[in-house]
Amino acid sequence: MDKEKLIHKFDRQASVYDKRRKKSSDRKWREPLVSCAYGKVLEVSVGAGANFPFYPKDVEVTAVDFSNQMLLRAQEAAADHRLRAEFIQADVESLSFPTDTFDTVVSTLSFCGYENPSSVLAMLTDWCKPDGQILMMEHGVSSRRIVRNIQNLINPMFRKMVGCHLNRDIMDMLQKADLKLERTEHHWMDMVHLVWARPDK
Repeated sequence: MDKEKLIHKFDRQASVYDKRRKKSSDRKWREPLVSCAYGKVLEVSVGAGANFPFYPKDVEVTAVDFSNQMLLRAQEAAADHRLRAEFIQADVESLSFPTDTFDTVVSTLSFCGYENPSSVLAMLTDWCKPDGQILMMEHGVSSRRIVRNIQNLINPMFRKMVGCHLNRDIMDMLQKADLKLERTEHHWMDMVHLVWARPDK
């Protein structure tokens, strides 16, 4: 999908994401993950700032998203929760930071949208300090055959309407990356994955 069209899709969804943030509908997954963050934090594809209520108060967040409308909502969320945050409007896939910059890297529900998710994961690992951590909440293809078949069937329509893939094998990608998976949890018919990992470098 053309990147400008994808950005436009997420611009149009910003108010929906903001309503979800205020309802904290997936708090049960976000809070135990994001509360583990420490130090200098990079959050990619930050959206409307749904993770902001759950960060420890002493972190410093660099928040990235390619959607201006999402970032406007995220800035409001940061103010609501008195979170120290810097905002960068950029495409994560063309972003650049020095190696070993961040203590914590956070990604929640973003790997469904990248054109080259494995390359993005390699970049996140590079930007994370050797003794840092990578915290992820991602959705992907289920290990349950019936669910997986449905995901594969509706994926083209979902990709066109919403802008993300339903059927990426997230856990396979993580297991092949330069990561040490310290803890994983799998929820909602094995479609949502929580991951606590560290760079293997």
